[in-house]
Amino acid sequence: MTAAWWVLPVAYALDRLLGDPRWLPHPVVGMGKAISRVEAALRRLFAPRALRGAGVLLPLIVVGGSYGLTWALLWLLAQVNPWLAALGEAALIWTTIAAKGLRDAGMAVCAPLLRGDLPAARQALSMIVGRDTDHLDAPEITRGAVETVAENIVDAVVSPLFFALIGGAPLAMAYRAVNTLDSMVGYKNERYKELGWASARLDDAANYIPARLTALMLVAAAACLRLKAREAWRAVRRDASKHPSPNSGYPESAVAGALGIRLGGENSYGGQTSFRAYMGEKRRELEPHDIPKTGALLMAVSGAFVVIAAALQFMLSWAGVAW
Repeated sequence: MTAAWWVLPVAYALDRLLGDPRWLPHPVVGMGKAISRVEAALRRLFAPRALRGAGVLLPLIVVGGSYGLTWALLWLLAQVNPWLAALGEAALIWTTIAAKGLRDAGMAVCAPLLRGDLPAARQALSMIVGRDTDHLDAPEITRGAVETVAENIVDAVVSPLFFALIGGAPLAMAYRAVNTLDSMVGYKNERYKELGWASARLDDAANYIPARLTALMLVAAAACLRLKAREAWRAVRRDASKHPSPNSGYPESAVAGALGIRLGGENSYGGQTSFRAYMGEKRRELEPHDIPKTGALLMAVSGAFVVIAAALQFMLSWAGVAW
């Protein structure tokens, strides 16, 4: 099923204009419920010693089901009218991306910081990070927001757009299922180390190319926005591989270099302190305005990706090459 060249721009425009309206049923909510039910069924069917094998079945069922249902829906719409199918595809891709929501989440932290309202800023940050926020000062609150926005440029924007480009809404929805699985079961704790291992590995594999593509585009965006492009490139080469995630270090190091700040350091989770490798060099202290600067990089990268993707699809279509 091939998407028209204008589908991605329409999907992206819908996200920029409307974000994620609360009144609109979201596929991720359905995915979350499906994951919980499939997990419960697998735990009933498989003995604890066999859960590692069941861990392979979980993403096969959820990701395969997400792809198949999306494909079937678009096929049915195409039987009615091809234009209806294309519009349906744009709407479905819209639900897989969250550029506006990600930027807005960062700004929800920035606004109280600028007012000097640290309790409100900590509360806003706690909505988007897993670390403890109760005692963070302004620079640490800023770091948490910048790191979260930077890391999620891949998961929430570039990866779904990338998979939508190569496989339309079905593949974008399959990616969103992969990402949702990782957020729900991709933990190395006692409960999920056997059942969730395949989901975590699949998420790492799915984001491998988009993460590195995002880093390159962030360097280019830094140059366009008159930020520190050379520092961004240097930070990616030096620091990206130090991150515990095989992918998150790429956008985080690029943003750190572009802004001339240092990310990483000590974080507390449930009262337990852990250290994350530094990204970038500490040329100055973090300040609240670093959050909207990160949002500007997010929007520059996402907008550029859509323009390039649409132009590529249009040229191939004009040349008569099937995409």
